[in-house]
Amino acid sequence: MVNMKYLIIGIAVLAIIAGGYFIISSQQVVPVTITSGGATFPYPIVSKWISEYNKRYPHIQISYQPVGSGAGISNLLAKTFDFAGSDAPLTDEQLAKDPVIHIPWTMGGVVVSYNIPGIGSGLKLTPDVIAKIFQGNITKWNDPEITSLNPGINLPDREIVVVRRSDSSGTTYVFTSYLKLASKLWVLGSGTTIRWPVGLGAPGNPGVASTLIQTPYSIGYLEFFYAHNNSIPYAAIKNRDGEFILPSLQTLSNAAKAGAALLSKDVRSAILNLPGKDVYPIAAFTYALVYRDLSYMDINKARAIVNFIWWAIHEGQNYSEALLYPKLPSEVVKIGESLLKQVTHQGRSLI
Repeated sequence: MVNMKYLIIGIAVLAIIAGGYFIISSQQVVPVTITSGGATFPYPIVSKWISEYNKRYPHIQISYQPVGSGAGISNLLAKTFDFAGSDAPLTDEQLAKDPVIHIPWTMGGVVVSYNIPGIGSGLKLTPDVIAKIFQGNITKWNDPEITSLNPGINLPDREIVVVRRSDSSGTTYVFTSYLKLASKLWVLGSGTTIRWPVGLGAPGNPGVASTLIQTPYSIGYLEFFYAHNNSIPYAAIKNRDGEFILPSLQTLSNAAKAGAALLSKDVRSAILNLPGKDVYPIAAFTYALVYRDLSYMDINKARAIVNFIWWAIHEGQNYSEALLYPKLPSEVVKIGESLLKQVTHQGRSLI
């Protein structure tokens, strides 16, 4: 009888445990569809994350539309997107109206790429020369300000064709914010959209890459992956310490490490034009944007969004370097963890 009593109790305990398991499992396997989009800067790695995450959790379907940071923010604020990607952070005024959390989930570099027949990567450029080119003050490749930086390179007597973004762009925000910091000659300001006095407009990083490839003697700015993956040469840019630095996983990682402390004060802090040996000067973190309070959506979707972003800043980093995005420094991962714990549903944390 005693043994039977314990057997019954044991079965009851197992039933409770099993019941709990099935309750948890039933929550996990509820089909969830998540709509997101925004920056093209992180699109290659975000696409990889979505693919790998779906292999693990096939009931969670995530779409990401690479429509640019500006459109990503607009769709998030309109609640058309469940979360957004942006290289440009929201302003204090926007955050006062819409409490959105910024999660740094990857980082990369904006490169100055060019299509000069017969000339590969490594053309030396300073912030002032870059500013003059994109403002239309330097118009030929054999201008003395360019040739003096590059002795031994036979630069052609050809007009420079500037290529820049036509859409509201986080890459434009990063590039122009850098020039505003690094060059006193830059007069066009900074932002996701600029009134460019010269150049051909193209949508997204892919559009700029395609236009550069098709346009001899052109120059443009785009995310490192798009230049490297399309074999478009890119410049060595003079950094704050006076070194001419090419973008690479190492020089971008150096920028990330140099800027990590800034994010602890304000996660939206720029890591542009930072001092330090072998630091590439046009580097940036890019963000997953999500409302602090997700009570306006179903709990299963809210939980899936937070879990996906958590996975991206942890296991997802293992896919970064193959796509030329440095892994997040551990200090930045901890900041992301703390911020994700602030995302709630009906007053309760989702982590």
